[in-house]
Amino acid sequence: MTQTRIALYPGTFDPMTQGHLDIIRRAVKLFDKLIIGVAINREKKPLFTLEERVDMARTEVAALNVDIEIEVTAFEGLLMHYAEEVGATCIVRGLRAVSDFEYEFQMVAMNQRLNPAIETVFLMADPHHQAVASRLVKEIARLGGNITDFVTPTIKARLLEKFAS
Repeated sequence: MTQTRIALYPGTFDPMTQGHLDIIRRAVKLFDKLIIGVAINREKKPLFTLEERVDMARTEVAALNVDIEIEVTAFEGLLMHYAEEVGATCIVRGLRAVSDFEYEFQMVAMNQRLNPAIETVFLMADPHHQAVASRLVKEIARLGGNITDFVTPTIKARLLEKFAS
């Protein structure tokens, strides 16, 4: 009997971008189930509430029409504890640049010490999405720039609505 390969893709997703969706589309090819863990990170001061971020992620994931189960959940606390809780054997991370790698490299070393049974897989951002960061997308939207290439129409509408108020 083969074991179900469950992966966890954690992030703040404030908001989910085309870069995040690209990583998800590629990760589903590698695992039997993918859990999108929407993180509560009080230090980041997100634009969208946790409920809004989970709702947006669920909407975007539903539109992907993939063959494996994708579950979107919220979590708070230590990533490794959450990975253990959901039965993940792998954590998926996207890399855009060398600066991402340096940070992620340190995280992997610590996570390996906490639970060596859970692997981390890095997926390089598609060159088309390497510059896309939620922080930058929010700034462009706030200043009235065009974010069409960086997010889906649904996310774009939610961002514009947020900044209109």
